[in-house]
Amino acid sequence: MSVSRLQEVLDSGRFAVTAEIGPPRSCETERLRETARALKGSAHAFNLTDNQAANVRMSSIASSVICLQEGLEPVMQMTCRDRNRIAIQSDVIGASALGIRNVLCISGDHQMFGDHPQAKNVYDLDSIQELMVLRRMRDDGTNWSGEALPQPPQLYLGAAANPFADPFEFRVTRLAKKIDAGAQFVQTQCVLDIERFKRFMRLAVEKGLHERVHIIAGVIPMRSHKAALFMKNKVAGMSVPDSVVERLRRASDPREEGIRLCVETMQDLGSIRGVHGVHITAIAWEDIIPRLVTEAGIRP
Repeated sequence: MSVSRLQEVLDSGRFAVTAEIGPPRSCETERLRETARALKGSAHAFNLTDNQAANVRMSSIASSVICLQEGLEPVMQMTCRDRNRIAIQSDVIGASALGIRNVLCISGDHQMFGDHPQAKNVYDLDSIQELMVLRRMRDDGTNWSGEALPQPPQLYLGAAANPFADPFEFRVTRLAKKIDAGAQFVQTQCVLDIERFKRFMRLAVEKGLHERVHIIAGVIPMRSHKAALFMKNKVAGMSVPDSVVERLRRASDPREEGIRLCVETMQDLGSIRGVHGVHITAIAWEDIIPRLVTEAGIRP
């Protein structure tokens, strides 16, 4: 039985579209509501990030509830960086009570990259253990200590995967561990190196992982060759071919070229065996999402 629209779409075999919304840096909510209203109908579900890049923002729970009120289905991100096992379970129980069903279990960006580099991280659990804890709460009706939950949370559990980090051969093994721990859908790192991603998917299909989990491939629209260079040289676990950088560098209108590149990538991903959808990360450029899905022919 499906507990969320996202689960219903994926389990039915339809091509899913998810996208990312960055919560505001303050208590101001109207812009978030405006964004939610503008994006309605452009994706099946929307990730609300959890203090992305380790910068302080409105909580993923609060921003998910606001989007829910505006008619969007949220995917609440839940990092291990900021919470121990007590806080993780408490927040998920609270989120489920408020109607949030999709939870993405992730480690979180290290605090040294954010606006509080001297903050202490937690990492009581890693993302694989987090999946195990939440699956137990949902399926067994107990918290991690074994205490019964009279009304367990209703959850559709997701995880992140990076097909581009090294060692490459371990990427599929790590994906399998997350599936074993309880992941039902997976969103990948943004795909700019399509050939390397195809190699990853071939290995995943050979192991039958595409039949055990729904793999949603990440994409990102870029506005300049400098953005591509930054991801190539400064973002760990990214693979950006020189051809992509040069294509944006030579373009008379880099923003339009970045949009075309993203649309082409989404169309290519739809033809790869085992890919069940795309996840759009348009950082501080959410208003481009409706155009991307329309031009790619995948608007829900």
